[in-house]
Amino acid sequence: MKKTKKKGLKYALHILKITLLALVGVIVLAMAGIYIFNKISLHNEASQIKDYGEKIEVFDGMINVVEKGQGQETIVLLPGLGTGSPVLDYTPLTKELENDYRVVVIEPFGYGLSSQTKRDRTSANIAEEIHEVVGKLNIDSFILMGHSISGIYSLNYVATYPESVKAFVGIDNSVPDQPAEKVDDRMTNFLTEAGIMRIMVNLSPNLKNALTFDGIDKKTYQQNLMLNLKNYNNKMIRNEQQLLEKNIPAARKQAFPKELPVLLFVAKDTVELDDNWLEWHKIQAESVTRGEVVELSGPHSLHHTQSKAIAEKFKQFMNEK
Repeated sequence: MKKTKKKGLKYALHILKITLLALVGVIVLAMAGIYIFNKISLHNEASQIKDYGEKIEVFDGMINVVEKGQGQETIVLLPGLGTGSPVLDYTPLTKELENDYRVVVIEPFGYGLSSQTKRDRTSANIAEEIHEVVGKLNIDSFILMGHSISGIYSLNYVATYPESVKAFVGIDNSVPDQPAEKVDDRMTNFLTEAGIMRIMVNLSPNLKNALTFDGIDKKTYQQNLMLNLKNYNNKMIRNEQQLLEKNIPAARKQAFPKELPVLLFVAKDTVELDDNWLEWHKIQAESVTRGEVVELSGPHSLHHTQSKAIAEKFKQFMNEK
């Protein structure tokens, strides 16, 4: 009787072992399949991505720039962290501004159709690269407009090249007072490299919605999706994320000049996530003679849903003396 029980236990353990090995095998094969599928997709999509803009040689790489409109005043647009294609991402806003302004969208290294670089993504380096671009475009004076982390880089730019900026406009921009925590992107990098991120984007309504915004057609959406999958968490973006813990505290030693007009748009969705968000922006606006904070309903990327309101308020603000 005892021998029968032992044999039964051994058999059960043997079956369990085979089942676990089979399960591991299935997972390995599935992961390998997802990885290969992603690599093949990226290769095929590379030939489907349509070229746009002008490539400008800056230090050891090429920065892509798109110009819209023929206005006398120039607006330079800078993107939020990790934006796959700043040019496509800003489509709703450039459409609202291009009839009255010359709008220049800069795609930093690692973004959009720009190349990569060996230069660290410090605020000082990014500001210097922007200055090189506007110089080569013969732009002597402009309005600097930035979303999210570009608020930090804009502070550095104005501190370094104050004579060229006429005003700053922040679109739910990052501010020096916000926390600067170390970013652990190992899991995100694994998901990206393994190809799982592609699956997540296709299955998650929230991730799809992040690439869908006012006035975007199916073709533009598809291009934006491919560029986001191409650039997501690349070496430049990872380096930039890792340097946030240094770039943000460094900005606390900087401030906009008193005479610089500053207009800050704040997203109510972000305010709901952080009670201090609105107050930090008010502090920044109060640091200059003519500063204003405008709350708008919507997500962090306000230019996706509130471009018309942003453009109207911006024009009114710039016309005021």
